[in-house]
Amino acid sequence: MKIKLTTVYVDDQEKALRFYTEVLGFTKKTDVSNGPYRWLTVTSPEEPEGTELQLALNDNPAGKAYQQALFQQGQPAAMFHTDDVKGEYERIKARGAAFTMLPTEVMRGVNIAQLNDTCGNLIQINQLARQ
Repeated sequence: MKIKLTTVYVDDQEKALRFYTEVLGFTKKTDVSNGPYRWLTVTSPEEPEGTELQLALNDNPAGKAYQQALFQQGQPAAMFHTDDVKGEYERIKARGAAFTMLPTEVMRGVNIAQLNDTCGNLIQINQLARQ
């Protein structure tokens, strides 16, 4: 069994697409509309056939409440892995991202940073110790 898709709710799909592609550097994978419904996903350019991240409009009351509760509690809506959290921080910061947590070692060999995706979510970047 494999994970092929996960979802993050956003308050504006077009703004989210710009942020996730132009700031974070992901690649648009699928963009299909059917009336008011839009199926929009991005993937990592490092794994174009890997897991997709759906940027789902938070027009569902349950999805919106979930998104807002996570944000208010300071919980990330999604976590991404990198081999160099400080390098990603510098790259993404230079593209205009607002970080809520600078790169921080939270455990020996585990570094994280958090940023606001401008669409209602906190995103965490993780660097795990090599084993």
